[in-house]
Amino acid sequence: MLGGAVPAAAAVPTGAASASVGAAGISCGVTWGSLEKARSDSHVGDGTISNVRSGRHACFDRVVVDIAGIAAGKVGHRVRYVDTVTQPGSGQPVPLAGGARLQVDVTVPAYDSSGRPTYSPKDRSKVVDVTGYDTLRQVAVAGSFEGQTTFGVGVRARLPMRVFVLDGPGSGSRLVIDVAHKW
Repeated sequence: MLGGAVPAAAAVPTGAASASVGAAGISCGVTWGSLEKARSDSHVGDGTISNVRSGRHACFDRVVVDIAGIAAGKVGHRVRYVDTVTQPGSGQPVPLAGGARLQVDVTVPAYDSSGRPTYSPKDRSKVVDVTGYDTLRQVAVAGSFEGQTTFGVGVRARLPMRVFVLDGPGSGSRLVIDVAHKW
């Protein structure tokens, strides 16, 4: 599980899901869909990428992009299934494990106003360890160019997903991408 779990009431996802807990256990009534999720009413370049995390849940796997210095209401993003995730600027393909690929574009750079990196993982092709996850196969940094950062997420198959932005920690925010275990 991802540390610092967020109560469901605090999240405002694109799409909806129901999970009920009863005597029989957890029921995953996922109704999210697999079409593009986007929010473009923000200013490119505000804030910086500070970290990427992942988590396993009963009905979905999660990727969280931590963003320093910008409130949730100003984080623009575009998350969609693509044939090939490409590096911003060069257009070079980013190899990813799995049967399907999500391209995650965030209107926030991974560098500060002086060009110094604010997020620099040891291995750009595997920024978090998703070994043993039900749905996630790989999370990679494709690049950060002209105030926008792109990530590639390799998943088992084209499955339902939801995307939302939460405030915190501190003055920052979090872009959350959940990918369901099944339809």
